[in-house]
Amino acid sequence: MIEKMPMIPLRGLVVFPNMVIHFDVGREKSILALEKAMMLDQRIFLVSQKDPETALPTAEDVFDVGTIVKVKQMLKMPGGTVRVLVDGVSRANIIEICQENPFFAADITEYEDPEVNINKPDIAALMRTALALFEEYINGHQSNRKNDILSGMNQIIEPGRMADIMAANMDLKIDETQSVLANADPVERLRVIVSFLSRENEICKLEDTISNKVKNQMDKSQRDYYLREQMRAIREELGDGENLDAEVEVLRAKLHELNLSEKITKKIDKELDKLAAMPSNSADASVSRTYIEWVLDLPWNASVEDEIDLIHANEILEEDHYGLDKVKERILEYLAVQALAKSEKGPILCLVGPPGVGKTSIAKSIARSVGRKFVHMSLGGVRDEAEIRGHRRTYIGAIPGRVMTEIKECESKNPVFLFDEVDKIGTDFRGDPASALLEVLDPEQNKEFVDHYLEVPFDLSNVMFICTANTTDTIPRPLLDRMEVLEISGYTAEEKLNIAKKYLVPKQIKANGLSTKYISFNISAIKSLINDYTRESGVRGLEKEIANVCRKVARKIVEGEKTKHSINANNIEEYLGKKRYHYDKLLGKNEVGVATGLAWTVVGGETLFIETAVLPGAGKLQLTGQLGDVMQESAKAAISYLRAHSEELGIEEDFYKTKDIHVHIPEGAVPKDGPSAGITMCMSVLSALTGRRLRKEVAMTGEITLRGKVLAVGGIKEKVLAAHRMGIKKVLLPEECSKDLEELPESVRNDLKFVLISEVSDAIREALI
Repeated sequence: MIEKMPMIPLRGLVVFPNMVIHFDVGREKSILALEKAMMLDQRIFLVSQKDPETALPTAEDVFDVGTIVKVKQMLKMPGGTVRVLVDGVSRANIIEICQENPFFAADITEYEDPEVNINKPDIAALMRTALALFEEYINGHQSNRKNDILSGMNQIIEPGRMADIMAANMDLKIDETQSVLANADPVERLRVIVSFLSRENEICKLEDTISNKVKNQMDKSQRDYYLREQMRAIREELGDGENLDAEVEVLRAKLHELNLSEKITKKIDKELDKLAAMPSNSADASVSRTYIEWVLDLPWNASVEDEIDLIHANEILEEDHYGLDKVKERILEYLAVQALAKSEKGPILCLVGPPGVGKTSIAKSIARSVGRKFVHMSLGGVRDEAEIRGHRRTYIGAIPGRVMTEIKECESKNPVFLFDEVDKIGTDFRGDPASALLEVLDPEQNKEFVDHYLEVPFDLSNVMFICTANTTDTIPRPLLDRMEVLEISGYTAEEKLNIAKKYLVPKQIKANGLSTKYISFNISAIKSLINDYTRESGVRGLEKEIANVCRKVARKIVEGEKTKHSINANNIEEYLGKKRYHYDKLLGKNEVGVATGLAWTVVGGETLFIETAVLPGAGKLQLTGQLGDVMQESAKAAISYLRAHSEELGIEEDFYKTKDIHVHIPEGAVPKDGPSAGITMCMSVLSALTGRRLRKEVAMTGEITLRGKVLAVGGIKEKVLAAHRMGIKKVLLPEECSKDLEELPESVRNDLKFVLISEVSDAIREALI
């Protein structure tokens, strides 16, 4: 039979039939439902919430089965709450919650427990087992009302009611208690209670066992203390170890204050016991004391809380660096993920670019933007694995590795840690430092990094690691796979000008003890420094030249010339001498056999002039200028292409028999390699064989195939910037490199004309006169 009845959702409470209980009602809906029930037949339906924390439950937030109760008493309490005394009547199942406002009401069906033959042996045995387990449970948990509860239980002869009363008097989770209420089969309900009682009794036994162990350990520690006091008294009588004992106790107290893991605490306790047994003036005592102090001085629990504010971080990056928009954007994305994920784990950033572009200062800015301490370790020339992991204590003079040393000195377990020049790690008989770095930089391994000296695991997963390198070619592949590479390209002349005005000039004026009262740099002077005295991708050389000028002005002021020195393009030579470079000037005229190529180096892009001379001979090919294997193969591929197409190109068909070809690239002391000079060498040789001149203002790059195809190459941005510095007007690029043009500054794109080529014939049309 379906009956509509007011309903109250209960928080953290399950009411059973035949159960008298009182509870407080505070929610407005519940009070209105209670008042409605009092106006009717004093009966109301109680059902438990699935989540007790839900303040305003809906129909989906309550269980399907509850209890019909009769309200015995209502008492209004201070603060608007109502205390209610109810008597459970019967179970009921919700058909539909038909009303939610102004109070809950539900269509329910009431049902009673079916009759059970308690004389059946299996049911009688189940009830006896349940009573025995419940008595054991009550004796272990209840102390005040256990006699009343147990005496009442012995009078019950119905398995369903027995299960209800036991569940009501057990400390179970809300969903477990609800599972008992929802079970319509009395016998099955009692079986569920028996399983719960068995589990709870086992847990109670384990708690007793643990409590006894703790008590025994306390007794042992008191015994150990008594024995140590006796040993200390004996040493005092012998006049040995009084100061050492006091020092050991101080170290022991510090160890227990750190609250380290049981494994580490046990190890250091053992070391302290050894130290206590040593003579205070022995060499072993000094070694042991140093080791213990090292472990205890590590920042096990000291960390700096992140202050990730993207607006503030962006302001710091803009304040410290000009340009580098993509790098700044990636760093802000990295910080945003750290703020959302609340996880220290993240990608290991590797900043790759030529010298002087600001890689190290970017890492410092990241540390400043998140409010963490900054740690710097240079890896250039490091060849000993012990620099990373430390020496084992069996060696005389053993010390921890640089990683743990820096962590200890910064007194924080989550600094920003910069590994500088990671591409310059060496390897020899002392091990491979790059392999040791794998554990340090792997977020899955560095949670328990073990230094060989310390021999205890330390969590490095909270450290924000950043690496810098000039090139990725020399970084071992397993190490590179653990890092996310951020390419930092060289600066344009316009960017260098802004950097000099905003950062370098004020910095060097202050560093050399000057002020704007005595020195000023005209825009023309800075442009002259950039164009005529430096030729680099970064700004390190530019800063040196600015410092050079400042030093000379400082000397003049000290010698008595206390007037303002205004530096401009006309007087810059008085301070730095003759101009070293000719910016925007291609010396010489269009020549036969001289092609302008573009190359990428670890210090940025460079222009490359490839010369070819054709001499009478027997078909010998000579390559000079320290060319690597790949570049030599590119030259041979160019010759083969010209031989295959000699007729259409207007070349003597037997030139490879009657002519010697000498290809030379100036700056012969500098090693050169790579396939990107293939098209340039092809044009140089073709010009020399045909006598046609090459346009000097046209630069080119690209790999060629035997079929005359021009393939894509890397380093386009650096190569184009080098062409712009040299004053090139037109650049020939492989067609597949068109996407790289988007990364170029707008000022460079406007100054140069780009021609995309896919065949050697395209280059011939653009480069040869």
